[in-house]
Order: sequence, then C-alpha cells, then structure tokens
Amino acid sequence: MAESLITVAKQVGILFILMSVGFVCSKRKLVDDRAIKGIVEILVVFVTPCLIVNAFRRPFEPHLLDGLGWALGGAVISHALGILCAHLIRTKDKAKESVLRFGIIFSNAGFMGIPLEQAILGNDGVFFGAVYVALFNFLCWSYGLIVMCGSLKDLKIASLAINPGTVGIAAGLPFFLFSWSLPSVLDVPMKMIADLNTPLAMIVVGYYLARADFSSVIKSRQAYFATFLRLIAIPLSVLFVFFALKTVFSLNGTMVTSIVIAASAPMAALTSMLATRYDRDISLSVGLVAGTTLLSILTMPPIVGLAITVFRP
Repeated sequence: MAESLITVAKQVGILFILMSVGFVCSKRKLVDDRAIKGIVEILVVFVTPCLIVNAFRRPFEPHLLDGLGWALGGAVISHALGILCAHLIRTKDKAKESVLRFGIIFSNAGFMGIPLEQAILGNDGVFFGAVYVALFNFLCWSYGLIVMCGSLKDLKIASLAINPGTVGIAAGLPFFLFSWSLPSVLDVPMKMIADLNTPLAMIVVGYYLARADFSSVIKSRQAYFATFLRLIAIPLSVLFVFFALKTVFSLNGTMVTSIVIAASAPMAALTSMLATRYDRDISLSVGLVAGTTLLSILTMPPIVGLAITVFRP
C-alpha cells in the first residue's frame, strides 16, 4: 500500500508542478482568457481525440474488449452515484444548488483523469479511461444541462453524438478491433499531438487556479459537503462496488484503477464554464473547481493507491 501511495503521490505532484506553469503564466499575465480558450479548443478538437485513438491502436485481445464493457459499467455506476449524492444538496438559492449538484456529479475526468491514467497506467489506462470520458461528455450535455439550467432548451443532439470522447472512440475502435496500424508519416504526428495532452491540460487548470476566489467556498457548509462527496464518498463507493464484484468476477486491475482515477478526480472545469453561460453562482463554481483540484493532491493518492494495492494492475 505504501509503495502504491508513493507512486500515485509522485505522479499527482508532477501534475501540480505542471499546473504551476499555468499559475505563473496567469499571475505574470503571459497569457489571457483568449489564449487559454484557444488552448482548450486545441485540447478538445485535436489532442484528446488523438490521445484516445493512440491508446486504441493495439493488437486485438478479447479480454481488453471485455474490459471496455466493464469500464462502461463502472462509468455508469460512478455517475449514478454522483446523481444520487447530488440530490442530498438542497438550498433555496437555485443558482448555488445547480453549481453544487453539477460539481458533485461530474469529475475532471478528461483534464485531470486522463493525464494521471497515462502517467500511472500508460496507454492501457487511457484505453479504459476513454470510455469514462465518452459517457461524461454524453451526460454533461444532456442531464448536466438539466441540472445547470433546469431545462433541455439548450440541448443539442449533435453535442451528444459528436464530442472528444465519442469521436476518439469511434475513430480508434476499428484500429483495435481489426489490429490496424498507421504509416509512420501519420503515426509520428499523432503520437506527438497526443503527448501534448498532459502539459497543456495542466497549464489550463493552473491558469484557472490563479484566478480563483475561495471566499464563496469558505463561507458555505454545503460546499464542504459537496467537496467531501466528490473527492471521497463517490470514488470510495465506486471502489467498494468493484471490490464486491471482484468476489464473483475476474476484473482487469488496470480497468478498475482507471475508473477509480476518473471517479476520484476533482470537480470538472466545465462546472465554471456552464455556470458562466447560464448565469449561476460563478464565484462559487470557480472556487469549488480550484479548491477540489488543490485538495485532490491529498485525496487521490490514498484512494488510487488502495485501488492499485487491491487490484494490482
């Protein structure tokens, strides 16, 4: 357990060092909101799909295909637990309630989860983590909109079918199923673009950390409760479910650890973006995203370390 804890803590520490670059860039005004928005677009449109496709480019193995099914099941369980926990939050301030509930349900599985999966588990981790990201995107732009704005008026069918997770899996799955390969003239650029994911994603997170106002979070007891649910209760519940299933089924340890990493990630950066778009409590949303990101350096290592110890990927 101690060795697993140290391994995870080291990798989380590396991510936070990368975040410090974004933090300094923000404080020194080396980049602005427009530049960060451009980096996010690059991550969404190019880097994330390339990362997922790269993870799927491997010889076909039946047990990995079976693992994808389990990964989808784990992602469903994680989000279902989040939805149930979110309903524990009740307040007369609907702008605040929406932000708290959304943050509880949706983790930063893309920007925080995938880099950590890649660092600890390699491409196998991203292979299974991609399923979580795909479901995350589907739910964000459907159920997430209901949570944040109270209606489906902004729901776009295209965003459900076409997002980084679904595009990456749709493009990458044939490479896995048919053991396809790419010529080096395409293979090398794809790998180089995929390698941009971790540093760029962490710079973006660090930039927003530097701009966070924690006053709304510190004054709210419900914010503390929401943070506990997001960082501790939900991922431990997911781990417990997998542990229970382990007594009956043979589970892929890498798959389980990958899903636990995604489930234990801090609140999704999309919480702040949608809070801004739908005129919710913006200050609270930014503080929650930044606060849970900082606290995750303490909560993720023991939880993920426990998963590694129990399931030995």
